[in-house]
Amino acid sequence: MVVVTEIPKQVENFLAGFEKLAGELRPQEPEWLTQLRREAMEAFAELGFPTTRDEQWRFTNVAPIVETPFRIAEGNDAAAFDELPAGPWSESDAPRLVFLNGQYVSRLSRADSLPDGVEAGSLRAALNGSGEQWLRAALGRSADYLRHAFTALNTALWRDGAYVHIRPEAKPAAPIHLVHLSTADEQATASFPRTLVVAEQGAQATLVESYLNLGGGDGNGGGNLVGGGESSLKSGLEPCFTGAVSEIVAGENSVVDHYRLLQEAPGSFHVGTLQVTAGRSARYTSFAASFGGALVRNESTARLDAEGAECEMNGLYMARGREHVDNHTIIDHAQPHCTSRQLYHGILDERATAVFNGAIIVRQDAQKTNANQKNRNLLLSPDATIDTKPQLEISANDVRCTHGATVGQMDPEALFYLRSRGIALEQARELLIHAFAAELLEGIGPNGVRGWVERMLRAHLGRSGQAG
Repeated sequence: MVVVTEIPKQVENFLAGFEKLAGELRPQEPEWLTQLRREAMEAFAELGFPTTRDEQWRFTNVAPIVETPFRIAEGNDAAAFDELPAGPWSESDAPRLVFLNGQYVSRLSRADSLPDGVEAGSLRAALNGSGEQWLRAALGRSADYLRHAFTALNTALWRDGAYVHIRPEAKPAAPIHLVHLSTADEQATASFPRTLVVAEQGAQATLVESYLNLGGGDGNGGGNLVGGGESSLKSGLEPCFTGAVSEIVAGENSVVDHYRLLQEAPGSFHVGTLQVTAGRSARYTSFAASFGGALVRNESTARLDAEGAECEMNGLYMARGREHVDNHTIIDHAQPHCTSRQLYHGILDERATAVFNGAIIVRQDAQKTNANQKNRNLLLSPDATIDTKPQLEISANDVRCTHGATVGQMDPEALFYLRSRGIALEQARELLIHAFAAELLEGIGPNGVRGWVERMLRAHLGRSGQAG
């Protein structure tokens, strides 16, 4: 049993869920993992949920998550799906791992198409096979569960997840898709997907990590399905909460291109943590897209842990109605001669709110650092708001670092010019919004990912226009 001096009332539900889960999993897991879970749960019980009194959560109130009596997902309903719904994985025969409510679904996965030099699959299966020692060396080593409550919650409560091991010099041509689906129920449900990726020396790979909510919690008794399709789920379903953690280790001279795609139902919640560690001369690039969700928080941290490491973090987020999306990023230059670039664009409509807090940290020994950060936001409504805070923390003296943020509305002159050429108002708005996002869209490599992001952008714009 988890023992703490005083248990905050709001965490009791998750503590009870942990004791039930621990009793179920203990006979199946090695002792080191049992201990890791217990340490994480004790940390969560001590920390409690963050509040707006915490500086890093000043503009994001997690009370809707705290006050909802979530049931921890115990199984999945994979039998209800004859095939995987359309998504960024649909246009290729690339390998994929599919998880429903945090658990692996082999019938919907395509693990047999993994190329030479790549091992991937279910974390649960790997623990019960030959992968235990490898996982013990990597799992939970970079994601800080002692200081961050939601990371601790995931570390204690995950049932299953994805692992991808790219061996030295392996260079798979096709993207590897990690598909995390969540479904609504008549009771509010929480799932905690876990992802672990290790790219060894000289490896190169493209990863597409998708989190998609298949319905429920929209406040109007309706469901939601990726790509703007119709949900077959029953109306009146309760919201989902997805608390995800991903750890990525990029070894020496490796190249990792990472796409992180998110679409939640309008009334559901998502708190995701990404922790990246980059070795000598490694290059890590990421693109994060967020569409929908009552409350979405994305925390991304990259530590450049050896000379010559490079990191590029880009993101596009869109919110409408009363949705709230929060992007917190940290790029930690721990060693000299490292480079980072960051560009995030936000599009907000109606009464949506957003937060961008991006930190570039340059350690004392990280001389010759080159870092650039930009955050740009487009407000489509006078009622939409963004709190943006780009920041630099520099302890070295031989660096080149810049940052900046902009917030603005649609250019009326550009809109008038398009309309004067006979273009209808809504089409002119869509053209200008697409142009605002174009710099990010052009950098997306996989065609399936680019097409999905563009479809989601158009779908959200259409629904925003109807709502307005």
